[in-house]
Amino acid sequence: MSATQQMDPFQRPGPNVVLLLNMGGPDSEAAIAPFLTNLFLDPAILPLPLPGLLRSFVARRIAARRAPKVIPRYRMLGGKSPQRELTEQQAAALQTSLNAGASPRWRVLVAMRYWHPFTEEALEEAAALRPARLVALSLYPHYSRAVGGSSIGELNRLLRLRPLPCRTHYVDQFYRHPLFIKAHADRVAAALAQFPDGGRDAFVLFSAHNLPEKLIRQGDPYLDQVTATVDGLLPAIGARPWRLAFQSRSGPVKWLAPEVADTLRALAGEGRKQVLMVPLSFVSDQIETLHEIDMVYTGEARAAGVDFRRTPAFNDAPDFIELLKTLALGAVDN
Repeated sequence: MSATQQMDPFQRPGPNVVLLLNMGGPDSEAAIAPFLTNLFLDPAILPLPLPGLLRSFVARRIAARRAPKVIPRYRMLGGKSPQRELTEQQAAALQTSLNAGASPRWRVLVAMRYWHPFTEEALEEAAALRPARLVALSLYPHYSRAVGGSSIGELNRLLRLRPLPCRTHYVDQFYRHPLFIKAHADRVAAALAQFPDGGRDAFVLFSAHNLPEKLIRQGDPYLDQVTATVDGLLPAIGARPWRLAFQSRSGPVKWLAPEVADTLRALAGEGRKQVLMVPLSFVSDQIETLHEIDMVYTGEARAAGVDFRRTPAFNDAPDFIELLKTLALGAVDN
């Protein structure tokens, strides 16, 4: 049915449908190389003017080189990313919350950009439900055309090929939403309280996923939005010293600075003994939190004599689900 066709007046519309948009991750060791191939096939990730066949060749070559380095990291996590399971838990909790006395009913589906369930798979399931409304809810708090923008772009591409006879609403950022700031602030307070003396001497290190500087120069709002989140959290840390650093860079281009690893070494050199890391970019645990932070950064910091801790990811915690519910309801009310 095209966007201009009318729905049968005797055919009742289905539920409102929420698509939780996320990056996705390999669900087995065998999926790691194909996942990386899909990642580098995306022009937003590999912005080179390459025709289709050449882009596919280059993406597969890069993935083949990267996979042997990445596989051991996933093996430490059981051979896969936990992101699908955690996002599905978020979807189930959100669906339950939205349907508490609601009319019309709601369905919440997971739409991943680079691995199953792909956006196309989620849209096929949504189409079968004959949705009254579709809400595309990006799980990236800060907008960048290289991440959340790519997920929304893929959704729009598929909707042009197969339009749904309903309105589509978009939530592409929530970096300064009061419930987002409060959820982080509550975790900061709880984590600081676990340090000796209540974290009176703790240094707060905010971290965000890295991004090539070129994107920022081209007008991408990501850095400004990350900075706004930090500004919103400063009351939660009081007079404690803090810095913002970036993690998870890859490739030879110039990235945002400073990097977390360099910052941790500098803090140890300054004699800092307590550091609380507050990851701002990840709403569920994944390789960047469970391996990069919990294993790599934690090991290096503690080897340097630093009591290093991080705030937990939101996963399906009730306060985060309440945020997602507020965002979904707000989208259809506009």
